[in-house]
Amino acid sequence: MTWGGNVSTNDRILSRVLGGASDSNIPFNHLRQLLLRLGFEERVRDSHPIFRKNGVDERINLQRDGSKAKVYQVRQVRAMILKYGYGHEG
Repeated sequence: MTWGGNVSTNDRILSRVLGGASDSNIPFNHLRQLLLRLGFEERVRDSHPIFRKNGVDERINLQRDGSKAKVYQVRQVRAMILKYGYGHEG
């Protein structure tokens, strides 16, 4: 997958989400940027974004917990990335 922007920052965010060791410390904006870079379309509804992508059954709904993403939503994003194989070269 080709990432726009700073590759090391993007790889670090993806690694943190996939690693699962710091789900409660993932910044909301980082998780949002990760989904955008994975090709998801963002729509804002009731003050929080919903992400959709053709070929992906799940809709990802993000909400803030202060400046962080909610833990269960980080887990949902990780499960979706693993299910569809996003984040792997090729």
